[in-house]
Amino acid sequence: MMHMMRRLARWHIWLGWLIGVPLLLWTASGLFMVSWPIEQVRGGQLRTEPKPMALAGLAVPKAGPVTQLILVDEAGRQVWVATAADGALRRFDARSGLALPLVDQAEAQAIAAASYRGGAKLESMAQFAANAAPIELRRERPSWQARFGDGTHVYVDAGTGEVLALRSRLWRAFDFMWGLHIMDLQGREDTHHPLLIGFAGLAFLGTLLGTVLLFRRRKAGVSKRSA
Repeated sequence: MMHMMRRLARWHIWLGWLIGVPLLLWTASGLFMVSWPIEQVRGGQLRTEPKPMALAGLAVPKAGPVTQLILVDEAGRQVWVATAADGALRRFDARSGLALPLVDQAEAQAIAAASYRGGAKLESMAQFAANAAPIELRRERPSWQARFGDGTHVYVDAGTGEVLALRSRLWRAFDFMWGLHIMDLQGREDTHHPLLIGFAGLAFLGTLLGTVLLFRRRKAGVSKRSA
């Protein structure tokens, strides 16, 4: 029995060396993520509150068959965002019903500024194709990125004018920690892959061995005191 316990102790030590770094990363990233309210991470304090929109006088968009219509406010202008049967998105003026062109830089800048209520100034604008979207956007849509002085990025859909996302410095730090936590720094979405499952299994085995050794040593200590 003692020989078996010594073998388990050796396995526990070697597993400890193997899983030490992942356990440290899981603990540190988890501690960081629970240290901030999720509403603050999402940047709710940096977003303007949606304004009530009057429905009187709205025109039906001059479009073909659609599967969905969404009414949005784009820097004070009411716009229909229509989803066609093939999934394509188009926008229409909600007062005239006429189709609107793609969002240019000036309009994207106005929409971003209207959706942001922080105190920093707008520093730059950049345009991204759908297949080259930044990882923080998490959507394959053509977009305009508005960069503000406090590190906030507001993404405006280049096709529909919708605000796709608002990303703060805290959000990006949280996102990086999440990538560490799930061991997926490239996509930061895959929670089911062999590396994570393998290390989680080894961590469970190491913890189980440590628990067995703990009770065995406690029993041995009680026996010595009784003697």
